[in-house]
Amino acid sequence: MATEIFNYFTQTELPSPTLPDSEVVELVHKYFGVATTASSLGSQQDQNFVLRLAHSGDVLGVLKLSNPAFSEAEIQMQDEAAAHLAGKIDLRIPSIVEGEQGAMSAMWETSQGHIHARVIKFIPGTNFMGSDYLSPHAIARMGEIAGLVSTGLADFSHPASGRVLQWDLRYAEKVIDQLLSEEPDADVVSLVQRAVDVTAPIMATVGPSLPQQMGHFDITDDNIMCPDKHSVPDAVLDFGDVAKSWAVGEIATTVSCMLHHDGVSPVSVLPAIKAFHSLRPLSVDEIEALWPLVIQRGAVLVLSGRQQSRIDEHNDYATSALDREMRILVQALSVPPAVMAATIRHSLGLSISSAQWTGGNVLSSVTKAEILDASTTSTLNDEGAWLSADTLEKAALAALDNGSELAVLPAWLPVLTGAPSRTQSSPDVIPTHATIWLAQATEVSSPGAVESQPGVLTVTVDGHSVSFSAEGISGSTLPARQAITVSTVHESLDVPDRVTAELAIGWRSLLGDPTEALGIEMGHVADPELLLERREHVLAEVQEHYYQHPPQMERGWREYLMDTNGRVYLDMVNNVSSVGHAHPRVVKAAANQMRLLNTNSRFNYHAITEYAEMITETLPPELDTVFFVNSGSEAVDLALRLAMAYTSRPDIVCMRESYHGWTYASDAVSTSIADNPNALSTRPDWIHTVDAANSYRGIHRGVDAVKYGPEAVKVIEGIGKPLAGFISESYFGNAGGVALPDGYLKQVYAAVRAQGGLAIADEVQVGFGRLGEWFWGFHQQGVIPDIVAVAKSIGGGHPIGAVITSREIANRYRTQGYFFSSTGGSPVSSEIGKAILGIIKDEGLQENALKVGSHLKQRLQALSENYPIVGRVHGSGLYLGLEFIRDTETLEPATEETEAICNRLLELGVIMQPTGDYQNVLKIKPPLVITQESADYFVDMLEHVLKTGY
Repeated sequence: MATEIFNYFTQTELPSPTLPDSEVVELVHKYFGVATTASSLGSQQDQNFVLRLAHSGDVLGVLKLSNPAFSEAEIQMQDEAAAHLAGKIDLRIPSIVEGEQGAMSAMWETSQGHIHARVIKFIPGTNFMGSDYLSPHAIARMGEIAGLVSTGLADFSHPASGRVLQWDLRYAEKVIDQLLSEEPDADVVSLVQRAVDVTAPIMATVGPSLPQQMGHFDITDDNIMCPDKHSVPDAVLDFGDVAKSWAVGEIATTVSCMLHHDGVSPVSVLPAIKAFHSLRPLSVDEIEALWPLVIQRGAVLVLSGRQQSRIDEHNDYATSALDREMRILVQALSVPPAVMAATIRHSLGLSISSAQWTGGNVLSSVTKAEILDASTTSTLNDEGAWLSADTLEKAALAALDNGSELAVLPAWLPVLTGAPSRTQSSPDVIPTHATIWLAQATEVSSPGAVESQPGVLTVTVDGHSVSFSAEGISGSTLPARQAITVSTVHESLDVPDRVTAELAIGWRSLLGDPTEALGIEMGHVADPELLLERREHVLAEVQEHYYQHPPQMERGWREYLMDTNGRVYLDMVNNVSSVGHAHPRVVKAAANQMRLLNTNSRFNYHAITEYAEMITETLPPELDTVFFVNSGSEAVDLALRLAMAYTSRPDIVCMRESYHGWTYASDAVSTSIADNPNALSTRPDWIHTVDAANSYRGIHRGVDAVKYGPEAVKVIEGIGKPLAGFISESYFGNAGGVALPDGYLKQVYAAVRAQGGLAIADEVQVGFGRLGEWFWGFHQQGVIPDIVAVAKSIGGGHPIGAVITSREIANRYRTQGYFFSSTGGSPVSSEIGKAILGIIKDEGLQENALKVGSHLKQRLQALSENYPIVGRVHGSGLYLGLEFIRDTETLEPATEETEAICNRLLELGVIMQPTGDYQNVLKIKPPLVITQESADYFVDMLEHVLKTGY
């Protein structure tokens, strides 16, 4: 097939066709014999329309009017490439629509000259166009699609494959050079020139060795489709850029399009590269070329888009993309190519070689050193989680005073000094330099060159340089008892003082470790994924963990959690740590008692008595006797056994959709299908259930919720035999903090007691002031239970549970033998419990729950005005539930969306998890010390997720 194929460099300006809708409709009828309507779609260099049949409104297909600059051979090549791929991979790929007159593809005579027109099958669904969020799963899938297309087209060829396009990354530098001369904005010119400067030397080295093949080279966010907004991409559109080029350009193009999306950084795209590599392995040179090509693609996009807008100012598609294209370039340039290459290699599990210091110890006279730990697990602070520069300085000087000749704060390990709280992305906490303090003024010695300037001493061995920076450096002598920065010199890179943990390995591969010049070798930060693998080898599979790829949390403080990479997260789910993580009073109480005594509760010691007295003081006088255990499950189990012992009966009534624990008895009364899909069908015969009293999504809603009480009474009276008792949460916690209907427990308790049974209140989650207005959940219902089971928050993370009842009921347990729990109420547990009760009172945490919780609830309720997915905000105080729905009438639970929202919140630094039988409710139960500022941050991040996607 002969022919003159397109060469961009002979026609750099490509104004798209601009046929009016009316002419398009006429021409479709004339050439294809179909009556249609046409609505315009965007395109940079072509003109596209959606065609609908005039008589029915059904979609006929997408009309593509190709730019006249492209030959018929090239258009044919695009169609053949699509057909070739469609037969090889499981993706939806558009083909030419067949009409009564044959394939709808022809050269048209139009008011603007000869234009090739074809109707391509419409692929329904949605794409990722715009700058909304891309999940890691979506990013990986896009890389996978690029890999499938690349392998699928590897054996395709065509005579027109040699076309020269401006998007062909082989010609990126030439395209940039040509367009740069036309760019009127000096700032844009400077930015693009920087892009060329950092990439051209790399491409000159590896470019000649890069393999070439046919490819799509436009698998971008607007050229892939998902069946619906909850699915991953399964379709590829627009084969307009098919050509032969560097194979690595396929994934470089796909990666570049991601960089303008909300929250996407260079390290965010690694799942796409990994997915591509698993299908079409990248060579060493291709890995080196990948990020330079991403940068160059960004530069071409910026310049081409701006040029198109100048020559075709009415092209809204091109104009609207300008900001996105600029973000792509800026993001791509935010990490040096060499750093990204090493980071990519690490993510692919490939070896990385680091720069090595060969000059030996330049402080050879120093023999005794102490390494300072400023990481997440540092113990340099007695209280709090963040270190200050003064704290580090004092620790270093103290080490010198205690006989060390050198104190070292290493490079490449997290330094948690003044770390910001509630960070939306990974903070720069990994220092690229070390800091040292010397006990005595010390001379630097080296087999290489030693150069001294005011405040800086540089040692160079075999081209590798290490510098010492501090005031007071004189000649080759370093000053005593003064902070000295030790850093690796890199001539071509501006090395930042600190980097993120995700990029640290890439930077380290280029710089090496400056402490090697001090005769010290430091390790790397542990990989949370490796720890997770070890965990999964030794822990039972059913002992689950939050998140598929959880951060490794090793420290907490107030309402914050910190991982080993120095990332600070806002903990919005941890009611276990009721008074905040690592509260100094709790720590002190535990440590002091552990020094004295910790033994089983059969011994006589003051703490268990005092703690029991403190608990009963918060309860009605009838509840005056305490049993101590170790967990909520044990507390519920014992509460049930007490009821059975007191009544000499086994039968218990519980509420459906509830969770009470994992022991035999507490599991028997747990009916939540979220925890056990077979819960209702596997209950023992001594368990009886009543409807979940959920006024939002239960069988009775709104004002009809008053029916739950009488109906539960009817069930209790109709069982046919007297009961041991009834158990429920005082506040419907498993459903997300739904208040029981007013008067519900009064009616049910009365019905149970009429049979001689007991009323059991499960206060494991809602007790101890969390509800704000009420210290105990049963206060909200205006009732007094016969038995109260409580745990979780009363121990602040320490395993403490308690059952409180009357003396009469407690004494009847003798009918089942004696009771003891070896460590329930142990001296340490009791002292911790006393401290927590004291903190709740002294720091006004119940009042804080009311104040901050009310503010938080109001802000969450306001979200429903703009986001239909927000169904209802349940709860009180700091026990709230935000329920997500798909339909306001049916209340269809938004289960998958809720999981995705929680995962996105984790990326933004917020710990959140779903609850409820349908896992569609955010369980909002942070430590009681949470501030209003933190609560606002949570809502701000949640709204950001709802606005930008999940």
